[in-house]
Amino acid sequence: MKICLKKMAVVVFGAALLLAACGDGEKIETSTNEDTKKYKIGVTQIVEHPSLNAAYDGFKKAIEDAGLDVEYLVQNAQNDNSANTTIATNLVNSGVDLIFANSTPSAQAVASATQEIPIVFTSVTDAVGAELVDSLESPGGNVTGTIDLHPDVIPQTLKFLKEQLGAKNIGMIFNSGEQNARAQMDKAKVLALDMDITIVEASVATSADVKQAVDSLVGKVDALYIIKDNTVVSALETVTSVAYDNKLPMMVGELDSVKRGGLAAYGFNYHELGYETGQMAVKILKGESKPSELPVQVPKNLKFVINEDTASKIGLEIKEEWQAERSE
Repeated sequence: MKICLKKMAVVVFGAALLLAACGDGEKIETSTNEDTKKYKIGVTQIVEHPSLNAAYDGFKKAIEDAGLDVEYLVQNAQNDNSANTTIATNLVNSGVDLIFANSTPSAQAVASATQEIPIVFTSVTDAVGAELVDSLESPGGNVTGTIDLHPDVIPQTLKFLKEQLGAKNIGMIFNSGEQNARAQMDKAKVLALDMDITIVEASVATSADVKQAVDSLVGKVDALYIIKDNTVVSALETVTSVAYDNKLPMMVGELDSVKRGGLAAYGFNYHELGYETGQMAVKILKGESKPSELPVQVPKNLKFVINEDTASKIGLEIKEEWQAERSE
């Protein structure tokens, strides 16, 4: 795997996009001379956080660049499973031409609600395990999209924690109710056995549980690894505060979480991932392809980024041999 070498300025940003709460749709129209048809796209997102928001921005940019005239009906479940199911039903009944599902729970809900309306997803970790598609190469139904787990991310992260930071006991917080989180945990535990690493788990059900979970790991672990888990990432600053106070290195699952205080991550650009999903949606809307004919796409560009400010706060010296981009 090739890791980029350069410095980049830190950009700490909160929500990149304010989505509508459950119940009200956001109407966005794009005029065009290329296509006279008016399309309606339903958008469902499980929770508010920068990576998901960036993916949605990328999706819309691809639609805009294609010159389509679109009305978006945007719904955010605010991490409420009941609302997530209701949103799926409402979007199916609203007569949309296509549904964009941003997260595993969002995609699962709409996939259960319709086998006819085309669905494109992103920010999904394990599309096959989540029973969204038959396989990545041949989705086989009305659902396709992009996944957000590069195969090198978890093994590279664990390797860095052990070999570069000397961590033998690694704390991981996750929501066992999220299929995407369980899939990552299962993979991490299998890899940890071969690497002689001990994974210390802390399970949560809601974002309100995160503080107690991370506090329970203090004194038991040498480092933290926060995977792509919507519940935990939405409360990341809570974990970051405890990591700072206890000088614990905290690796994270995506680059936006590095900007929010994580020490480092192997990751990619969620805006680009959303853009690729939008390009798939354009092909479907124009009748050029069916979801069953579009293979699920995997992130292609992976890089390693370190937050210099976080390293300083926990007393960690950044070695040039780590060959990381710097995010302060």
